[in-house]
Amino acid sequence: MIKRFISGAISAAVLAASMGISPYASNAAENINYAEALQKSLYFYEVQQAGPLPEWNRVEWRTDSTMIDEVKGGWYDAGDHVKFNLPMSYSASMLAWGLYQYPNGVENCGEMQNYVNNLEFVLDYLAECDRGDEVVYQVGMGQKDHTWWGPVELYQYGMEDSGASYEAAREILVGSDGCSAVIGGMSAALAAGYCALDGRIDESKRESYLEHSINLLKIADASRSDEVYNNTDAQGFYRSSHFYDELFYASNWLYIATKDQKYLDQAASYIPNLDRELGDSSQLKYTWGHCWDDEMQGAMLLYAINTGDRQYIDHVEKHVKYWTNDVKKLDGGLRWSATWGCLRYAETAGFIAAVACDTVLKDRDISAYTKFYEEQINFALGDNPDNFSYVCGFGENSPKNPHHRTAHGSWKNDESTPTISRHTLYGALVGGPTEDGSYEDNRGNYINNEVATDYNAGYTALLCKMIDKYGGKSDPAFPPVEVHDGPEFYVEALDKGITSSGATVSFKITNHTAWPARVQDNLSFRYFMDLSELKAAGKNPEDVVIRCDRDQSAMYADKGVKQAEISPIKHYNGDIYYIEVTLPDGRAVLPVSEGMQQCEILIAFVYPDYGSGWDASNDFSNTEIIGKSGSADDQGNIKGIVTKYIPVYINGELYYGEEPDGTYADGNISAGSDTTLPSPADPATSTTKDEGIVFGDANCDGKTEIADATLILQMLTNKDEYQLTEKGMINADVSNRGDGITASDALSIMKLDAGVIDSLPESYSE
Repeated sequence: MIKRFISGAISAAVLAASMGISPYASNAAENINYAEALQKSLYFYEVQQAGPLPEWNRVEWRTDSTMIDEVKGGWYDAGDHVKFNLPMSYSASMLAWGLYQYPNGVENCGEMQNYVNNLEFVLDYLAECDRGDEVVYQVGMGQKDHTWWGPVELYQYGMEDSGASYEAAREILVGSDGCSAVIGGMSAALAAGYCALDGRIDESKRESYLEHSINLLKIADASRSDEVYNNTDAQGFYRSSHFYDELFYASNWLYIATKDQKYLDQAASYIPNLDRELGDSSQLKYTWGHCWDDEMQGAMLLYAINTGDRQYIDHVEKHVKYWTNDVKKLDGGLRWSATWGCLRYAETAGFIAAVACDTVLKDRDISAYTKFYEEQINFALGDNPDNFSYVCGFGENSPKNPHHRTAHGSWKNDESTPTISRHTLYGALVGGPTEDGSYEDNRGNYINNEVATDYNAGYTALLCKMIDKYGGKSDPAFPPVEVHDGPEFYVEALDKGITSSGATVSFKITNHTAWPARVQDNLSFRYFMDLSELKAAGKNPEDVVIRCDRDQSAMYADKGVKQAEISPIKHYNGDIYYIEVTLPDGRAVLPVSEGMQQCEILIAFVYPDYGSGWDASNDFSNTEIIGKSGSADDQGNIKGIVTKYIPVYINGELYYGEEPDGTYADGNISAGSDTTLPSPADPATSTTKDEGIVFGDANCDGKTEIADATLILQMLTNKDEYQLTEKGMINADVSNRGDGITASDALSIMKLDAGVIDSLPESYSE
């Protein structure tokens, strides 16, 4: 049996190799679609959008958020929910520079409008932060924000549930003196945006960017200090090491924007104050990289371009040569320079090298520098010894668990629940490997698995160069509609005592929303009973005593939350009756913590006159719960049984579950198809026929066999020629279910065919 499995696996590997891929996720440089990578990187910036989302935002699991912000818009910094203007302005300047330097490739690949949209969005925010004589330079308090792990759409409720003040968590930092780095960085971003968006947006708005840039540089230059900034909440997250580099960067961009010599002269005046090499004060520093806290090298490249001065051109080459030859080189070519977020530094250094090669160094031997910058981008996109793409959702083998609250979609303020992130954070560049080249796809390891707007900044700019050089087209079908991991609302029920005199049942109505996470008013469930035994005994169904022994929603009355409403017994048809329990106020059940993600309603159904004769075994809603004790979670809490026979309704319309007459709704699990995923109650016990799925049947012929594995591998190799239907995609996701279609799914099907495993899915993520 094992021999047969190995033989089948080898055959599949040979088949995959004949198609130009490894069955385990090869992404050779010549097969990289840089346009797809750019498309997804821009999508990541849409994930990060704060405030009211624009109509063009493509992220189905995001909606408006932190709407009390004094300055709305802008980008959340990373996997958190603070708007730090220092890294944000740096990131905006890099996106602007990439577009300014290489517009043709962006235009030709089909991503110009998405690019302009995202750049304009962030520049609008930065411009609004300029109040004339003072500047808003941060929105949200990092120390408070980092106390809660959950989706930003429910930020208010997460903060309040954890004992924090929502208003205090969204405070702003405003200043003028002592904030030179952040304000100078904002000036640079707006000037760069002015240059990049020439002819692409409303001219009056573009001119306003320039006006704000000029004013911001004036404010930043006036006090020449970071003393105020570095003594605020920002110091624990983005403390500024120096500020002359931002002033130098901004003045260079303003010279490009205006051609006014005074800005070039101003730039020159900052040079004596720039960093020097340690131990050699005669040399300007060239042995670090362009980043959110040090814009010197990018600014020096701009100054060399602006002046043509050989001294500064030589400096640029020293910097590029340093990255090419002296920074530690991992197998595969990545230059590893820092523990925290090594890829961001390498990608940005690659962009600086690319621009230098195309401008001030173009008449020199640039072959080694060209190889250097291509190695950095290709390594990140999967051309490395592990055939692993460090960009989420790019390539078959890429991170599934970036350190990102909203993409994770936890319902209990816990970064480990669920195990696999619920959303694909397309386009996000993670921190990268350790110094020994290893990498762990673990969101708890934020050093290597963090994502942030500044991580993607130089990477996005370098992609503009690669598309300009190699071409490529973005995918008109992107982004795909996500298949939900289960119904977002359902009931967990437990038999708490059933006797001949009645029944006591615990109902936990559950909110695990993530598309997007949200408050849902008028959420209800129905409990169906067959009361034929009462009628046979001459009793009236309406005489059954309905007693509520616990109503968790009443706990929130001090917040103005309406408690649960329990209907009298209602007739369904024949001998079938039901009660309906409604939560009129959705704030009673929210996916923000262990305590709030479910709202328990404990109800006793008592035989009329407290007699006997109750038969619970024939009650429709007891089908899966009668006599069952539930299971314990990791903390020892007893989990109820998720059952479709206690259906859930929204505004009176069936959302999830089944009624006694067979009427059924899947809770939008399958993103519009009529195929439903297994109940989240106990997915490990699902069979290949549960809920209409034939696990492994990629070609939808009703069977699971080697042909399905072959089709999966073909699809992964050539999506233009080989495709799976929506139902086929659901069927085929059988290895670590919920992580999308990968070569591991094909391998699991081969193992089933060989008899190595008995059923699919092989494993099932929480």
